[in-house]
Amino acid sequence: MEGDPFAGIGNDTHLDGKTVQTFQKNFVKVQDILDQNRVLINEINQNHESKIPDNLGRNVGLIRELNSNIRRVVDLYSHLSNSFTKSIDVSSEGDSNGALKSDSKAGHKRNRSG
Repeated sequence: MEGDPFAGIGNDTHLDGKTVQTFQKNFVKVQDILDQNRVLINEINQNHESKIPDNLGRNVGLIRELNSNIRRVVDLYSHLSNSFTKSIDVSSEGDSNGALKSDSKAGHKRNRSG
């Protein structure tokens, strides 16, 4: 499907609707934070260019907020990565046709145990 962020995952990988909704919800959160960061950066730049002492002092708080937002984005991406990995593992384990599971080493495949 065009525009589907999960279209290229692989032919044997199936994500349930709840998992996809969770990913999309978190991607929207990340995008909202990144949009907010863009506004903060613009304000920080304007304050810096103005060289007005009050504006420069305000930048301290804005930069702290920006740093906090960046930490939130990193945490969200970390959570998304872990969730995605778990959902792929669960999907692969649920596959009962004996397909080969891809190993992280370049091009090597191994039989699933169990």
